[in-house]
Amino acid sequence: MGDFIKFRIKYPKLLIVLFTFILAYLIFRQGLHPGVRELISNLGYLGTLIAGMGFTYGFTAAPATAILLLISKFQNTIIAAGIAGFGSLLGDLLIFYLVRDNLSDEIDQLQNEAVIKHIISRVPEWAKKFLIPVFAGIIIASPLPDEIGIALLASSKHVSARTFSIASYLMNTFGILMILLIGRAV
Repeated sequence: MGDFIKFRIKYPKLLIVLFTFILAYLIFRQGLHPGVRELISNLGYLGTLIAGMGFTYGFTAAPATAILLLISKFQNTIIAAGIAGFGSLLGDLLIFYLVRDNLSDEIDQLQNEAVIKHIISRVPEWAKKFLIPVFAGIIIASPLPDEIGIALLASSKHVSARTFSIASYLMNTFGILMILLIGRAV
């Protein structure tokens, strides 16, 4: 009987991401429920910090972006971008240390796979040092999930936590500033 009722979703994480995009669309299109809008406005810049933290993670990036678009109309754009950028930095640092400390052994092991060795051997050394950080930075600055960009940077032994923090803050703040400016214009 238990097997008969058993229901399995083949791609549950992708379904959750799709749900967050739908939620973000509804938040932006319909506006926030008056109670939620009042809560966010009452939180002020603390709500902006929390939205910035949400901007970092794949499952919360879309709703956080929608909230940033909406709050842009009643907060100082520069201050809000700085505060939300700091929130994103906090979220990024958590991912950075988790990847560097907990996944480094698997990343090292993955680099020994034949396919990965072949791909790495084809990439010129200058490209490894320049293009990967640039690509990672573009991902971090965008509303795309930061986990991908952070994994690229954290797997490199050449990127210190300090350098990562500065780059993460600047890239996230720039991306959030663009979102806030779009929110003001719309």
